[in-house]
Amino acid sequence: MSLSPVKYMILETMLFIDKPAKAMRIAKEVSKEFPSVMMHIIGLTRLGYITSPEKSLYALTERAKSVLGIPEINEEKAKKALAEMRQDHSFHFYESIGKPLGLRAHSLQDFSDKILKVNLDSIEFHESRGDFEAWFAGLGDVELSKKAALLKEKKMKGEELRSKLHEIVEKRCGVLTRMAERSFLAKSAISGA
Repeated sequence: MSLSPVKYMILETMLFIDKPAKAMRIAKEVSKEFPSVMMHIIGLTRLGYITSPEKSLYALTERAKSVLGIPEINEEKAKKALAEMRQDHSFHFYESIGKPLGLRAHSLQDFSDKILKVNLDSIEFHESRGDFEAWFAGLGDVELSKKAALLKEKKMKGEELRSKLHEIVEKRCGVLTRMAERSFLAKSAISGA
């Protein structure tokens, strides 16, 4: 089934918010009137794209992520996304074309830490070119890549951009770590039984 552009935009916005949200916040983020957004949310809920984990809060389902082109991630993919990269696969920070900073991120967590230290010109340079989303996709994390693309669409600048980028990467590291640990704990329980 094909979704209308507004419904698709609502799902993308909810992906970007990345936590259960009230319909009013979703309407504000998509710059649409609340009654219209609420009707779309109701329709998306009936179609199984949105769930309501608590009264008045709405969250995406795995089905919605699939429609957005985001595959489910398993423990193997989570471990790969978190792994330390070889130098040639590390993220190399530049201030502009031909002006490397000599700073590299060797893993997703390392990237999260370094994004707090790198100068804002570098962050804005890479964001404008889509470098972050490309690197995240190269790590095998389509969801994080999509969030970086949505961040680019927001046209944030300066400290607001740094803060939001750090927030989405740090939160994603937490999710991936829990997935990888869950796999480890499950295997330990089986072998210890």
